[in-house]
Amino acid sequence: MDKLTQMKCDACHSGAPKVTIDEMEIYHKQVLNWVIIERESVQRLERVYKFKDFVSALSFTQKVGRLAEDEGHHPAILTEWGSVGVAWWTHKIQGLHRNDFIMAAKTDEIYKDFANS
Repeated sequence: MDKLTQMKCDACHSGAPKVTIDEMEIYHKQVLNWVIIERESVQRLERVYKFKDFVSALSFTQKVGRLAEDEGHHPAILTEWGSVGVAWWTHKIQGLHRNDFIMAAKTDEIYKDFANS
């Protein structure tokens, strides 16, 4: 199985296939701290990260934002004192694509730098 952190997002178009249940199970094993949740009839990957202060949370948010721009795939982010909530889903298909799991894994990689400091 390919490691999600080493993959790049594919350009996604309307009508691109959503992940199958089997694919979802395989990918989710690499991002276990993420919750698959349905909001407004759309499946999403969501996670809340904890930080010691607002400055750290904001720095993390900025790094995730740069990643999103580099990959051309953008999350919903809520930055608060001591926490950042991130949600990934593919707007064009109104659900989950492999890209969302790739970005969740890469977001976790960014967080490792903060968790170890």
